[in-house]
Amino acid sequence: MKTLPIKVTATGALALILSWGISLIANAQSKTLIIYSGREEKLIAPLIEEAKKDLKLNIQVRYGDTAELAVALLEEGKNSRADLFFAQDASALGAMEQRQRTLPIASSLLKQIDSPFRSQQGNWMGISGRARVIDYNTKLVKQGDLPKSVLELTQPKWKGKVGWSPTNGSFQSFVTAMRVTEGDQKTLQWLKAMKANGVKDYGKNTAIIEALGRGEILLGLTNHYYLQRYNKTKPDFPVAHHYTRKDAGAMINVAGIAVLKTTDQRNDAEAFVKYMLSPKAQNYFAEKTTEYPLVRGIKGPANLTPLAQQNPPKINLTKLSDLEGTLKLLQQAGVL
Repeated sequence: MKTLPIKVTATGALALILSWGISLIANAQSKTLIIYSGREEKLIAPLIEEAKKDLKLNIQVRYGDTAELAVALLEEGKNSRADLFFAQDASALGAMEQRQRTLPIASSLLKQIDSPFRSQQGNWMGISGRARVIDYNTKLVKQGDLPKSVLELTQPKWKGKVGWSPTNGSFQSFVTAMRVTEGDQKTLQWLKAMKANGVKDYGKNTAIIEALGRGEILLGLTNHYYLQRYNKTKPDFPVAHHYTRKDAGAMINVAGIAVLKTTDQRNDAEAFVKYMLSPKAQNYFAEKTTEYPLVRGIKGPANLTPLAQQNPPKINLTKLSDLEGTLKLLQQAGVL
């Protein structure tokens, strides 16, 4: 391959060296904080834009599926440029912690969140809460007939009347929670019994909500905020939440964040975490994404049962990290 002749005058060389030096200084002064986000762009991007302005930071976000981003981070290893992982649920955060890809978060930040919603090792923390619920058609189901536990959904009276979304990450975390609370064998039996009882599959949780409104199904396993978002445009929609008590169906999962070992901007990364815990950000989650704020003293979404009045099972959320085992169980049950 021929090289092209390059002629540079002394003045031109000096100008080139100076421009390189200015460029290097500019780059050093304007580092980019890189976030891998399993949170949907339409939900979180407006808040991140506010963080850019308020923190005066350059922030670049890679959006994607939480599980896929976790795999990408593990594959990138020490070569990753990511500073933070903003995950849709605790399972991926637990997986990153167990593989020693996270750094401890400052205790001044951790202590703002109650212990059930953060890592016991201090390597990740919840930012917003997400309650599992059984949604039901209020015109077709009486409150007195609602199940006390998700385990009752295999009863004949619910045959063909329940919907779920087995490909959804939140559903898979719920199944993982059932494995933790009930054991693999009982969970497998429940999955098989649900399938035999004619449970209906939906690709998305929003499709479950719509099917409930049509009366296509009577009950749906989902997260609380799908209905809340639907109600913003259809306040008279005939669907409501039902909360079970202390079983996997009453689990409180979190969308949370971890500072990654690959960061070279730990102070900026923790400044971003601190921002997510600020009243401005916590109120954003309550009002815009209808999730539960996790910082004490911040009110939750309107017309929702407060977290303090719910009865979730006692689960170390880091134990939800075994997604691979859950996928195998779902396949064994013939659900996936």
